[in-house]
Amino acid sequence: MSLIEMSLSDVVKRQYEFKVRAFLGVFSSLVGVQLISLLFSLGGVSSVGTGTSSGMSINISYYSADMIVVFTMLWIFITSILITTKAVRYDDFTFVANRLSSNLANILFLLTASAVGGAAAVFAGFLLKIVTFLMGNVQYGMGNSFMEAPAEFFIAVSASILYMILFSAAGYLTGTIVQVNKVFIFVLPALITGFVVYVGIRNEELAKSIFNFIFAESSLWLFAVKTIIISTLFFAGALILSNRMEVRK
Repeated sequence: MSLIEMSLSDVVKRQYEFKVRAFLGVFSSLVGVQLISLLFSLGGVSSVGTGTSSGMSINISYYSADMIVVFTMLWIFITSILITTKAVRYDDFTFVANRLSSNLANILFLLTASAVGGAAAVFAGFLLKIVTFLMGNVQYGMGNSFMEAPAEFFIAVSASILYMILFSAAGYLTGTIVQVNKVFIFVLPALITGFVVYVGIRNEELAKSIFNFIFAESSLWLFAVKTIIISTLFFAGALILSNRMEVRK
């Protein structure tokens, strides 16, 4: 038995560092996901055109990084589920660890991945702008960049990161629920689909309220508070449920 007593913070730090090294491939997949979403975004979200009697024509195309953000949210959601699998949990047994330290290390890794993914999604939006200028017949372009509007740029990055944290927490809770009982692999999608269909068809006002509460908040600070509270509840739920998992023998 070791005479050195490890504190919880030391154990979490070592597990976190291990997970960052072990999951470097996750960030490689992020690049692939964002490149695919970039290709989907090249067509633009909408366009309008007009002509004049002199033969001049004006076409206005709108490009948005929304598709890139959506694909990145899907990436962080799937990553959060994968980090709860049994194989990953068993890797933690190479450390003197417990459920709490393992979950805290997982959450720290997901927060790191959310920050990287959220910031990368916004920067990919600038790459989209560059590609459209180089490949398209663009005479004049408008948009916000760090140099043009630094405040809006930081708001976009912050909001994107907060979205990633929210979806990582949702994915982590989903993965933990499935690990507690495999029957939820089938039950959980059915419940979510049923709830979405019921709310969307039977109660449109509730659907709008839920959507506006999460996705249509105009204040960044209020959005941050909502996101942090919901994410904390999701992570706390995962922590509680993980205590019901079997112990490796």
